[in-house]
Amino acid sequence: MENTENDQNDHEKETKNDTPAEANGSVQSMDTGQSDSVEEEEEDELSKEIMARHFRPSIIKTEAWEGYMFAGLEIRIKESTDLYGAMLWPSAMVLCHFLDTHREEHNLVDKNIIELGAGTGLVTIVTSLLGAKVTSTDLPEILGNLQYNVNRNTRGRCRHPPLVTELSWGKDLEKRFPRASCHFDYIMAADVVYAHPFLNELMETFEHLCQDNTVILWAMRFRLDPENSFVGRFQKLFHLEELYNLPGLKIKLYSATRRCPRSQHLDTT
Repeated sequence: MENTENDQNDHEKETKNDTPAEANGSVQSMDTGQSDSVEEEEEDELSKEIMARHFRPSIIKTEAWEGYMFAGLEIRIKESTDLYGAMLWPSAMVLCHFLDTHREEHNLVDKNIIELGAGTGLVTIVTSLLGAKVTSTDLPEILGNLQYNVNRNTRGRCRHPPLVTELSWGKDLEKRFPRASCHFDYIMAADVVYAHPFLNELMETFEHLCQDNTVILWAMRFRLDPENSFVGRFQKLFHLEELYNLPGLKIKLYSATRRCPRSQHLDTT
């Protein structure tokens, strides 16, 4: 009988000793799951907040337009459905939302900015309304609609009238934008990476325009493998920091700077 009681006591001790470790493992597992769930909810809320900046007019009178609210102002964008580059994609809204909600961290007042693949002009317009000196670029066939949207939304509203100009990636870069005289504080790019045949030229353009102190802000929607491989190649030239990750929109927002100072790069070429 005594042996039975001792065995029972030993069993109870072992059970008590095992319980905290097992419970701790369960708690850690629950904490990890809860953390992931909270992070996903926050990302979903951020996606909803960004998309809520878009609205449509209740009555369309003379022309169709899409409305957006950034920099405390209503912005009206006219799209051109027959041109892929003259449509507004969510990546532009993600970039504009970041700029609008991080004004202290990225104070754009009087900063020199160039936008690549400006499309309908939303990013150009928002950065101009936030006080920047903006050079807005795209292909020749996009410029008419781009100029219209920029004029419509910035005239009399910004410190520096934006400059809209042609830029074909990789072509005449030194002639159009001499490194000695063109110094940009920021390069803005929204949804410029997709399955088009000019990814090498785009990389060349980033490299040419990016000075030692230039910050690239780049919003990208992931679609196919070429996008993933471009990011890998991009990281060989630039330090890359992820600012937003929005799985619901399949969009990431990056900040990037040169890995090697331009002087060092030139010495090795």
